[in-house]
Amino acid sequence: MIAKEHSIFSQDCPVGHISSLVSTNIILPEGPLLSCKQCSHMVSSCTKGRYNFTMQQFNTHEGTLPNAATANRGFRLHSKRLKLIQKILKLPAENIHILDIGCSSGSFLKAARKLGFNIEGVEPAPAAAATAKNYGFKIYESVAESKNIPKDYFNALTMFEVIEHLDNPKHILKQCKNILKPGGILIIGTGNTDSWTQRFMGAKWEYYDINKHGGHISFFNPYSIKLLADDVGFKVISIGTRNVKFLEKNETINIRYRLTKILTELLNFPAQLIGKGHDMLVVLQRFSKEYEIEEC
Repeated sequence: MIAKEHSIFSQDCPVGHISSLVSTNIILPEGPLLSCKQCSHMVSSCTKGRYNFTMQQFNTHEGTLPNAATANRGFRLHSKRLKLIQKILKLPAENIHILDIGCSSGSFLKAARKLGFNIEGVEPAPAAAATAKNYGFKIYESVAESKNIPKDYFNALTMFEVIEHLDNPKHILKQCKNILKPGGILIIGTGNTDSWTQRFMGAKWEYYDINKHGGHISFFNPYSIKLLADDVGFKVISIGTRNVKFLEKNETINIRYRLTKILTELLNFPAQLIGKGHDMLVVLQRFSKEYEIEEC
């Protein structure tokens, strides 16, 4: 008789609370999403084997490199994020050393280098990492490579669409803190479960779909990510959210999707104002009395 494989998560909240996880009414093929009683952080019921299988979609030489149709849009987004780093640190690009965690094949790395930043990457997927290395970037296999990553070294760390893949985010954030300079910043991009999108779409929100978004197992809200940051010892500089949607494009006829998209675009601004957008950008600072950044 083959033993049943258990969920990747135990009954404790991965954010770090001694609080049991309870089933929600958001039912996915893997089972119900589980929620922390204390901070409402949600996690997948998927097994370790299922998680590892879906993560293989990132192990390609193309990685997350944009195609010709999306290259300009991708560069604009990267540029916007890099300008934010420069604005917060108040340093010229050539004096800023960035580590992009989960860099894939190097899309963000290439934009940063083009704009004059010093940048390295972390990528555990061998094929994607090989592509980034071929572009001339220094790539580490993991943040845990403490022998090879200098402590107190980087001005900024970036984790875009990464933290939702981690079964132990607290451990990774502690490692991040060690390699940041005092006063350095960590920027995290992830989804927001306390959003109008999540409230309206529930289980239909494709962000929860581990087949479309391999390895998505840990789902934050502004409160849970603030608690995690506080616990690790980061100062929260800002938590911002943006974007609303009520339908996935493949769910309905084109005209209905377009009309719904017009409505959600009208809701984007109020969603930003009150933290109800589904895309969340978090800026954390390694606390230092000698170098403290004003909230932005």
